[in-house]
Amino acid sequence: MKHLRFLLSKIFFINLFKALFYGVLLVVFVLFGLRIATHHNDYLEVPDLTSIPFDRAVVILAEQGLRYEVLDSAKFNPEAPPLSILDHTPGFGDEVKVNRKIYLTVNPSGYGKVSVPNIIQITKRNAVSTLKAVGLDVGKITFRDNIGKNMVLEMRFEGAKIEAGATVPKTSKIDLVLGNGKR
Repeated sequence: MKHLRFLLSKIFFINLFKALFYGVLLVVFVLFGLRIATHHNDYLEVPDLTSIPFDRAVVILAEQGLRYEVLDSAKFNPEAPPLSILDHTPGFGDEVKVNRKIYLTVNPSGYGKVSVPNIIQITKRNAVSTLKAVGLDVGKITFRDNIGKNMVLEMRFEGAKIEAGATVPKTSKIDLVLGNGKR
């Protein structure tokens, strides 16, 4: 009975009103505060950085209020200028918020080096596929008298004989000396 009388008292209704008022005030404050803190509906359009030199792209991103991180620079594109942007994520035209990180793929300044595989005494067909698998191309093919027809007898790079395991720039042309099948 004493509890029932308290629920109908003036003090209970005043405290209930205060709790509801401060609860609503807190919710409104949090919603507007989050809207301001998260830059709600405040987007920037990502600029097109493709083929732009890296140092210029960094300046463009800084002017827009965006951050960057170099994601990968291992794949070389000979058509693009060295140290230029090959790709970026998010892409051109995407909408992002201020201070968003843009991931850049940068064209290296040159080719990487690869080790020449051992293709001596294997057929031309297998040698070509092995060279292409490591990123090398086949250059000039010459023939020499040898019983092994289309068998690789020697490898040459820029006119000089090279051995398996030598390092050359990726996409280099390796000249092959093959057997012609004659004694």
